[in-house]
Amino acid sequence: MVEGLKPTLAGLGIGLLGAAALGRVLSTLVFGVTPRDAATFAAVSGVVIVVGLLSCLLPAYRATRVDPLQALRTE
Repeated sequence: MVEGLKPTLAGLGIGLLGAAALGRVLSTLVFGVTPRDAATFAAVSGVVIVVGLLSCLLPAYRATRVDPLQALRTE
C-alpha cells in the first residue's frame, strides 16, 4: 500500500503547488472561490487520497488471498 501511495502523494504535492501558483490566474474563471481557499484544497486533497487508497486496496487485497506456493509455481 505504501509503494502505491507514494506516487499519489507526490502528485498531490505537485498539484497543490501548481494550484497555489496558478490560483490568481484561475480565480477569474471560478466564481465564489478565493485563489487560496483552504476548504477547497482540503476537499480536493481528501478526494485524491481516498481514490489513491481505493486504487491500491483492491490489488493488495487480492494479493493477500493468493496461495504463495501457487503463485511461485506459475512463475
